[in-house]
Amino acid sequence: MKNISHRALPDFPQRVVSLVPSQTELLYYWGLGHRVVGLTKFCIHPKEAKKEATVIGGTKNFHLARIRALQPDLIIGNKEENYEEGILALAKEFPLLMSDIYNLEDSLEMFRVLGGVLSVEEKAQTLIAQLLNLRSNYQTLKTTLGTLRVAYLIWHEPLMVAAKNTFIDCMLEEAGFKNVFSDLIRYPMLKITDLVATKPDVVMLSSEPFPFKAHHIDYYQKQLPQSKIIKVDGELFSWYGNRLLYSYPYFAALSERFAK
Repeated sequence: MKNISHRALPDFPQRVVSLVPSQTELLYYWGLGHRVVGLTKFCIHPKEAKKEATVIGGTKNFHLARIRALQPDLIIGNKEENYEEGILALAKEFPLLMSDIYNLEDSLEMFRVLGGVLSVEEKAQTLIAQLLNLRSNYQTLKTTLGTLRVAYLIWHEPLMVAAKNTFIDCMLEEAGFKNVFSDLIRYPMLKITDLVATKPDVVMLSSEPFPFKAHHIDYYQKQLPQSKIIKVDGELFSWYGNRLLYSYPYFAALSERFAK
């Protein structure tokens, strides 16, 4: 994480605005919910968060006036999830830490930096150790599975997938899957014929950001009769905070399902 503002970070921030759902959840996980004064409408974990703090809009369209009224002594955001114009405006007025996360190592570094700034270094190190242990234990199972070729869909009409240089792509690799669109970058828009041409073993319909339903599963199954079409928990592939603790057990359950 980097401080992109012209203001020094406070020694002990007490009024934090979080512009990223996974990082909001992380603060609560560390027992710092009482310091969160502002968050986005997409900060759905934990459930009490939006009852206790002010909702300042979305991740891409937050209200600067609401944030100014909260007088935060620290704002935390993310390069991908937040919009540049709003971030640059906030950086002129408040200390602002920005994360830029593409893989698990980036997440662990975010834990170290944020834990240090918020004076919860021990909790950050504990979380890191737990994740690395889960990752290590999963490697044994991962190596026995072989490699399934997967297409990971995040949107329907237009059809959009998670490709290379995304955290989702990293987590697919962590789980032992091969992304059929690893030759493309970020979140490309495709035609259904592009998807069909890859002949994936599995098509994953993410639970977010698009709300895939049963009829979408039917649609893609008709287009790709030889592929398995499943809906997956998008949070466990794309949230890079403490929710990662649930990711590896989830990957193990998925792997067992495919092995049958």
